[in-house]
Amino acid sequence: MNNTSIEYDNVIKNARNLFINKMKDYGTSWRIMRLPSLTDQIFIKANRIRSIQESGVNLVGDDIKEEFIAMLNYGIIALIQCELGTESTEEIENGLAEKLYDKYAGQTKELMMKKNHDYGEAWRDMRISSMTDVILMKIKRLKQIEDNQGKTVVSEGVEGSYSDIINYSIFCLIQLEEGKE
Repeated sequence: MNNTSIEYDNVIKNARNLFINKMKDYGTSWRIMRLPSLTDQIFIKANRIRSIQESGVNLVGDDIKEEFIAMLNYGIIALIQCELGTESTEEIENGLAEKLYDKYAGQTKELMMKKNHDYGEAWRDMRISSMTDVILMKIKRLKQIEDNQGKTVVSEGVEGSYSDIINYSIFCLIQLEEGKE
């Protein structure tokens, strides 16, 4: 299976470094965000990527890789918020935030490895634009679940959608590193 595990770890390492450096600047100010706000932050990033993919024009100039990293990190933040809750807006120590980041990065990788095995690395043959659409679909699902106060009939909860968004963001970053568009 190619070098998926190593490539995945490299992407997480870079995203984690950005997460840590942003904590040096802002602390854990993201603790104030409720899940719908995090979902909307991910939406903004995915929508920008799709807009650039469709128009071919990037007026802001920021690389879309940064947007995929942001979606990955917001996804992990959302998983942390699922665990800690959003009732308290108190910041947490950076060390605890790093530990929780690693916990959810590890759990998400474990899920990816299982799915990657079962699906035969199908993502490698997907277009980045298709994976962007899958992320946007996951966001629509999240919004519907949030509108239903977290209740689902047969579907997985929000954690599964956030994990899938993280994994698709990582797949896109791996493909971008390989020079795919």
